[in-house]
Amino acid sequence: MLEELREEEIVNKVGGRFKLSTLVQKRLVAINAGSRPLVEVNTDNKMRIVLQEILQDKIYLDSSSEVRITGELEEDRGPLDMDIINP
Repeated sequence: MLEELREEEIVNKVGGRFKLSTLVQKRLVAINAGSRPLVEVNTDNKMRIVLQEILQDKIYLDSSSEVRITGELEEDRGPLDMDIINP
Protein backbone atom coordinates (compact mmCIF):
# COMPACT_ATOMS: atom_id res chain seq x y z
CA MET A 1 0.00 0.00 0.00
CA LEU A 2 1.19 3.52 -0.70
CA GLU A 3 2.19 5.46 2.40
CA GLU A 4 0.10 8.48 1.40
CA LEU A 5 -3.08 6.41 1.69
CA ARG A 6 -2.29 5.47 5.29
CA GLU A 7 -2.29 9.12 6.34
CA GLU A 8 -5.54 10.65 7.53
CA GLU A 9 -4.42 14.00 6.08
CA ILE A 10 -5.30 12.99 2.52
CA VAL A 11 -8.64 11.49 3.60
CA ASN A 12 -9.57 14.64 5.51
CA LYS A 13 -8.39 16.89 2.68
CA VAL A 14 -10.99 15.51 0.25
CA GLY A 15 -13.76 14.88 2.76
CA GLY A 16 -13.69 11.14 3.33
CA ARG A 17 -12.54 7.82 1.93
CA PHE A 18 -15.36 7.56 -0.61
CA LYS A 19 -14.56 10.97 -2.08
CA LEU A 20 -10.86 10.12 -2.07
CA SER A 21 -11.43 6.91 -4.01
CA THR A 22 -13.71 8.73 -6.47
CA LEU A 23 -11.19 11.51 -7.03
CA VAL A 24 -8.29 9.08 -7.47
CA GLN A 25 -10.23 6.87 -9.88
CA LYS A 26 -11.43 9.75 -12.05
CA ARG A 27 -8.02 11.40 -12.16
CA LEU A 28 -6.31 8.10 -13.05
CA VAL A 29 -8.73 7.70 -15.96
CA ALA A 30 -7.85 11.22 -17.16
CA ILE A 31 -4.10 10.61 -16.89
CA ASN A 32 -4.40 7.26 -18.67
CA ALA A 33 -6.31 9.06 -21.44
CA GLY A 34 -3.42 11.50 -21.91
CA SER A 35 -3.97 14.31 -19.40
CA ARG A 36 -0.68 15.77 -18.22
CA PRO A 37 0.39 15.52 -14.57
CA LEU A 38 0.02 18.74 -12.57
CA VAL A 39 3.00 18.03 -10.31
CA GLU A 40 6.63 17.20 -10.88
CA VAL A 41 7.55 13.95 -9.18
CA ASN A 42 10.34 11.55 -9.96
CA THR A 43 8.14 8.55 -10.74
CA ASP A 44 6.13 6.94 -13.50
CA ASN A 45 3.67 5.53 -10.95
CA LYS A 46 0.41 7.23 -11.90
CA MET A 47 -1.16 6.53 -8.51
CA ARG A 48 1.68 8.39 -6.76
CA ILE A 49 1.27 11.27 -9.21
CA VAL A 50 -2.46 11.55 -8.42
CA LEU A 51 -1.85 11.37 -4.67
CA GLN A 52 0.73 14.15 -4.92
CA GLU A 53 -1.72 16.25 -6.95
CA ILE A 54 -4.22 15.89 -4.12
CA LEU A 55 -1.70 16.55 -1.35
CA GLN A 56 -0.44 19.65 -3.17
CA ASP A 57 -4.03 20.94 -3.62
CA LYS A 58 -3.87 20.76 -7.42
CA ILE A 59 -7.16 18.84 -7.87
CA TYR A 60 -10.45 18.41 -6.03
CA LEU A 61 -13.99 17.10 -6.52
CA ASP A 62 -16.64 19.72 -7.15
CA SER A 63 -20.20 19.48 -5.83
CA SER A 64 -21.22 17.24 -8.75
CA SER A 65 -18.28 14.86 -8.12
CA GLU A 66 -16.32 16.06 -11.15
CA VAL A 67 -12.56 16.48 -10.95
CA ARG A 68 -11.51 20.13 -11.02
CA ILE A 69 -8.10 21.73 -11.22
CA THR A 70 -7.40 24.34 -8.59
CA GLY A 71 -7.41 27.80 -10.13
CA GLU A 72 -9.23 26.88 -13.32
CA LEU A 73 -11.43 29.68 -14.58
CA GLU A 74 -15.20 29.53 -14.15
CA GLU A 75 -15.81 29.66 -17.92
CA ASP A 76 -13.51 26.63 -18.35
CA ARG A 77 -15.87 24.57 -16.21
CA GLY A 78 -18.86 24.85 -18.51
CA PRO A 79 -22.35 25.99 -17.63
CA LEU A 80 -23.54 25.73 -14.06
CA ASP A 81 -26.70 23.79 -13.35
CA MET A 82 -28.89 26.30 -11.57
CA ASP A 83 -32.62 26.72 -11.45
CA ILE A 84 -33.24 30.44 -11.66
CA ILE A 85 -36.75 31.72 -11.41
CA ASN A 86 -37.28 35.14 -12.96
CA PRO A 87 -39.85 37.34 -11.20
